[in-house]
Parts: sequence; C-alpha cells; structure tokens
Amino acid sequence: MNEYRDLLINEVRRRLIGESISRIKQCLAELTTEEIWYRPNENSNSVGNLVLHLCGNVRQWLLGGMGGYTDNRRRQAEFDERGPFPTTALVRHLDELAEEVEKVLSRITFEQLLQPVEVQNFKENGVSVLVHVVEHFSYHTGQITYYVKWRKNINTAYYSGINLDVVGKGKGY
Repeated sequence: MNEYRDLLINEVRRRLIGESISRIKQCLAELTTEEIWYRPNENSNSVGNLVLHLCGNVRQWLLGGMGGYTDNRRRQAEFDERGPFPTTALVRHLDELAEEVEKVLSRITFEQLLQPVEVQNFKENGVSVLVHVVEHFSYHTGQITYYVKWRKNINTAYYSGINLDVVGKGKGY
C-alpha cells in the first residue's frame, strides 16, 4: 500500500512544486509590478490575486485539511487585494508554501488518503484533496502563463530541450 502512497505523493510533489510553483515564479520574473497587479476588468483577477488565491487554497485544502494546520483563510481577501506589493513578496509566499507543502506531504500516510476530510463545506477524502490541489493550481498556472505570453509575447519554454515528439522514451512511469 505504501507504494501507492509514494507514487501519488511523488506525483503531487512533482506537479505542484516542481512544475506549477516553478512556472509561476518564472512568469513573475517576466512581469513588472504593474503588470502583476493589472486587471483587465472588475470580473478578472490579476496575477498577484491568483498567486494569493493559490497560496490560500493550498493552505486551506492541503495544509489545513490534511496537515493539521489551523484554517484561518479569508478567501475573498485574496481577490480584493489590489497591491501592489513587491514581486519578491509573492515569490516568498510561494517558497514558504512549497516548504510547508513538502512537510505535510512527507507525513501523509496511506490511511490518510482514504480518510474523510471536510474543507469549505465539501466532504472529501485525502486522495480527492490532493487531486483538487494539483488541478486547481495547474488551472491557475495556465492562466498566469497565458497572461505572460499575451503581455510579453514570449515563449515560456517550459519544455525546452525535451523532444516531445518521441514516443515511449520519456522520464515518466
């Protein structure tokens, strides 16, 4: 059973910390403070808001839901923030989040993956919490990436140096 636990935890770690957080930090490095806090309209969020939102979501769902942390999230405040505050502060939030996520992931047991968890009035289990956190983070990472590509007209080159046309010879499973 621990093989399954390890497989899932390692994949969550890779997707969340290795891919999404590093990609967002790369995107932040491309933007000015004004661009990070730009909102095209009142129904859209800035990149800065999305970073705050992602940190809040992971703290609530994973750190609080499975890690035993106190949930003191104020979700609406993540969207109400207009900044600007320095890019370094957002990067620091992401780095601190990655450290805390690593601590929680390293402690999760196979049994916790099956246990019921209540977060935001949703009744889930540990596996569904982990899937939610990864897919939610990935979703907003894509939004941030799109914004950077649109705003800066650059190739983020996330897969630079990897031949994605080769079948069956990847580093995966």
